This record gives sequence, structure tokens and C-alpha cells, in this order.
Amino acid sequence: MTLQIHIDDGTPPYEQVRAQISEQARSGALPVGYRLPTVRGLAESLGLAANTVAKAYRALEGDGVIETRGRNGTFVAAAGAAERELASAAQGYAERARRLGAGEEDAVAAVRDAVRAVYRG
Repeated sequence: MTLQIHIDDGTPPYEQVRAQISEQARSGALPVGYRLPTVRGLAESLGLAANTVAKAYRALEGDGVIETRGRNGTFVAAAGAAERELASAAQGYAERARRLGAGEEDAVAAVRDAVRAVYRG
């Protein structure tokens, strides 16, 4: 696992850790079952506070990218967990948009706008 933190980037360090681990897990660079370093170990190697790495790990776990197995450590979650959660969220959104009376094109346009806002900041 290779992570690089760019302090001058403007992106919070925890988000850089989260995004890089997420991308490496999604691309297969970090295979399912790969054991991640401890929070403290990764924080030391990156020169970050342990709380910063812990925040990234919590976000990744919430996204279904990693899973913590108690004292056994933290691992890349089974492939598809994040995709299933994404599909479930999309289904919930579509159902809510329909109940609100939005047409299909308006519902998709709202998602497109939200995605642009999040990914392009």
C-alpha cells in the first residue's frame, strides 16, 4: 500500500487517506482481505496524528470499503460491499424522488448536479 499526503493540496489529510485507500481497494491494488496497517502505525509512517487516520478508517468502514475485525485488525472488505451499498442508496433516492413527484430526467439531473458538486468541490 502506497499513500502520499500533500499538505499543500487543500484537501484534508484524512480525506486524502480515505480517497487513496478507497481507490486502491476499488482498483484491486489492495486485494480483498488485505490487512491494513494499524491506525497508529499508518499515522506514524505518514507523519499524521492517529486521530486523522482513525477518521479515515471510520469513513472507509462506513462506506463498506474496509472492515475491522476487533483485535485481529482492519482488512479490505469483500468486493462488492461498497457497490451493494451504492446500489441501495441509489434505489432509495429513486424511490424518494418518485414519491416527491420528480420526473426521471429531473431526478437524474439532481444526481448529476450533486455528484459534480462533491467530486469537483
